[in-house]
Amino acid sequence: MGQGFTPKITVFHCINTFGEGDASPLAGGEEFESKFVKLPCSSMVKDVFLLRAFEAGADAVVVLVCPEGACRYVEGNLRAKKRVRWVQALLDDIGLNGKRLSLFNLHPGDTAAADRIVREVLEQVAVLGRNPAAPN
Repeated sequence: MGQGFTPKITVFHCINTFGEGDASPLAGGEEFESKFVKLPCSSMVKDVFLLRAFEAGADAVVVLVCPEGACRYVEGNLRAKKRVRWVQALLDDIGLNGKRLSLFNLHPGDTAAADRIVREVLEQVAVLGRNPAAPN
């Protein structure tokens, strides 16, 4: 990313996203830092969790949910989508830019798509820069 800036990405995901394995194929190494938060269902992601991720220094937060109509809890992914939209608006209101938070539908076990998503988010972070609310 240049100039000593190593982006930090926090990924909230349903336990079905990566199956029994962990999310290690998406580990950043030297290019970026990543933190994965496994949830029983994406509907468990609360607005306060998303905001705390930014408060803890995340430059971007990604929520990975099941494809619409495929959630084992029927509407879990739809609830997560509503919360993400609400927090995006809040981030815009407080000047952090709602584009730092994103939600993607992902088929279980599709690590190639998850990798593409992370790369896409990294491109967005390169444009947005460091999280202005991150602790020093």
